[in-house]
Amino acid sequence: MPRFLVFSDIHNDLKALEKLMAVEADAYICAGDLANFARGLEKAGEVMKSRSAKMYVIPGNHESASQIAGFCDRFGFVDLHGKTAEICGVRVAALGYSTITPFDTPGEYTEAQLAEKLAPFAEFRPQVLVCHSPPLNTPLDRIREGLHAGSKSVLDFIEANQPTHFFCGHIHEAEGVMHQMGETRGMNVGKKGYLLEL
Repeated sequence: MPRFLVFSDIHNDLKALEKLMAVEADAYICAGDLANFARGLEKAGEVMKSRSAKMYVIPGNHESASQIAGFCDRFGFVDLHGKTAEICGVRVAALGYSTITPFDTPGEYTEAQLAEKLAPFAEFRPQVLVCHSPPLNTPLDRIREGLHAGSKSVLDFIEANQPTHFFCGHIHEAEGVMHQMGETRGMNVGKKGYLLEL
């Protein structure tokens, strides 16, 4: 039974990262924002490199695609941004970046770009979908009562394609929250992470 450890939004908390790396899993999937504006990526990489053969990474909004591609090259990780992969016999698709934020971070897409990047995943029929951005107007993207900051495109893809599992980060206030969307069980994993046993 494969075990996937999915985590997000470390933001330079190396102690939290060390705790995650101490967990035994068949694959480790980072859903973005290891650092703040990409400063501190190398230190995170040093902590993660003990799991390099099993490490999959996508950029959050605090990293660009090129920064994560270079980071993965340097440490021997797999850059999963905008890609699909069969990991331990499980179909996984992953997309980094968030919707547009007020903070002008390096990893932001418009809704149209998110929809365009997600569309090819439909044919692959992923069992696990990992995005940095949560689905809009759900408990997974709730900052506070009446304020949500997720992606309609991510929500539309989930509703149309119903992957078994969905994981995201980005909205720190929703860390650890689970939400059922039809057949899809969604979770905002945050830096505590979640160990998925399939």
